[in-house]
Amino acid sequence: MLPATFKLCAGISYRHMRNMTGLRKSAMVAIHHELNRLAVPGPSNWISQVRRRSSLLSSRIEEKEGYSEEEISYVKQGEDALQKAISILSEQDGWTIETMAANGDKVLSKTLPDIGKVFKLEVMLEQHPDNLYQELVGNMEQMGEWNPNVKQVKILQKIGTDTMVTHEMSAETPGNVVGPRDFVSVRCAKRRGSTCFLAGMSTQHPKMPQQRGVVRAENGPTCIVMKPCAEDPNKTKFTWLLNIDLKGWIPKTIINRVLSQTQVDFANHLRQRMANNVSMEMAHAC
Repeated sequence: MLPATFKLCAGISYRHMRNMTGLRKSAMVAIHHELNRLAVPGPSNWISQVRRRSSLLSSRIEEKEGYSEEEISYVKQGEDALQKAISILSEQDGWTIETMAANGDKVLSKTLPDIGKVFKLEVMLEQHPDNLYQELVGNMEQMGEWNPNVKQVKILQKIGTDTMVTHEMSAETPGNVVGPRDFVSVRCAKRRGSTCFLAGMSTQHPKMPQQRGVVRAENGPTCIVMKPCAEDPNKTKFTWLLNIDLKGWIPKTIINRVLSQTQVDFANHLRQRMANNVSMEMAHAC
């Protein structure tokens, strides 16, 4: 979430929602065009799994018929975030390594026009994508139990099966280098073939106005992509695109260090959470 990002709040989007038929057609054409452009051989061929189920927007077009203008706005924001994140992740050039762990986990970054600096975590997890998807999407509100960088995640509103609006409270960093922040985000969860996506970006919601004494940070577009490993489908190639504006007067060198370390820590905490889940299942089976 940063000053020049692609954020779309409900109030901004309402002007574009008045001609719904025209909007849907335009959005579907735009997404098809983008995915066609990005679906090239090599590292980006996972995008073909998105295209096989038609466009990201048309997959739920009938379900939106009964939605309010506000709900449709949130759906569109989530799908916009996913489209933009896919576009960023498909570009393989220009990434610089920020952090490389001994186990192969790495964080890369690049600076994009009108967006700023984005970070990309790439790790291999010893879990099936379905298990990770259930933990990160189905059990989203439990994240504060296993990720010490997160105090709380609360779902403010659900729209259909793919879209939700959430409020997240982050914990302060060690030494209070960066104090706690809160976020209001729209999230878009999609499953296309064997690949899972969880995208998001900042939004506004009437249930969670800005709180006094709390710095409201912004993010987006962000996206987690979980794809089965080609050599072993029970392992997951896990990619997390992070674009965030923490707000406040924080030197960029500190922000870069904090964000890249946060991504590495997240991967480790997620591994531990999944290992604990397996241990609990085995204990119950005995």
